[in-house]
Amino acid sequence: MGVRSVRSRSRGRSRSAWVAAGAVVGAMVVAGCSEASADSDPEVRNFALQGRELTVDSEDSALDVVVGDGDQVRVTRWFDGSTVIGGEPKVTWDMVDGKRLVLRVECDGMIATCDASHRIEVPRGVAVSIDSNDGRVDAEGFKTALKIKSSDGRVVVREASGALDLESRDGALEVVGGSSREIRAQTKDARVKLDLGAVPDRVDVRSEDGAVEIGLPEASYKVTAEAEDGSVEVDVPRDESSPHVVSAVSKDGRIRVHTV
Repeated sequence: MGVRSVRSRSRGRSRSAWVAAGAVVGAMVVAGCSEASADSDPEVRNFALQGRELTVDSEDSALDVVVGDGDQVRVTRWFDGSTVIGGEPKVTWDMVDGKRLVLRVECDGMIATCDASHRIEVPRGVAVSIDSNDGRVDAEGFKTALKIKSSDGRVVVREASGALDLESRDGALEVVGGSSREIRAQTKDARVKLDLGAVPDRVDVRSEDGAVEIGLPEASYKVTAEAEDGSVEVDVPRDESSPHVVSAVSKDGRIRVHTV
């Protein structure tokens, strides 16, 4: 009956309804997506971990991943969401098989806005692999291997000493400080910036469409730098016999390798 009565209204009334709906949408656009930090009462949950490896599978959430105390994975979750036309928004978190943490946000509807963030505290000595879709990733303090794959989100790694394997599509990659000996970084439609705190053994950077900047401590390096469409600047001591190997390739973007 409700649908039938709407269809029987005049063109003017229908136009008014659409204008009213448009006003609601406009108001939400002006308001923007609310910050998850607006949630003053975050939820906290501990997950048992089996083994010494953890995979984080996340969609539509910002992630802060750090080394924590204890033998469980501790997750703090902030969520702020609302819908005007659509189902009730919700977030879920599950530990699958004791080793895969799955984080999801459901925010469906014609007019909906949701914002989520998670802080994940990982036990010491655990190797971490992160697969993130649509959300930034910040990781700090890992001494074990760290692998991050991100789609549509910035990745920043700070003060890590384990091997780094980083991949981003449509989101910048940045490594700040630390003493990682092996670093692999690959991006598409985004820049790469490495500012390393210790002399690495191997650095391998590939960028399909974005600038590459590699800051290295004072040492001699075996450097290969190639840009298909962009300038190349290498300002570090070079030695073809050096055990410290740096490779940087860019398809469309400048390359700069320098001493920090």
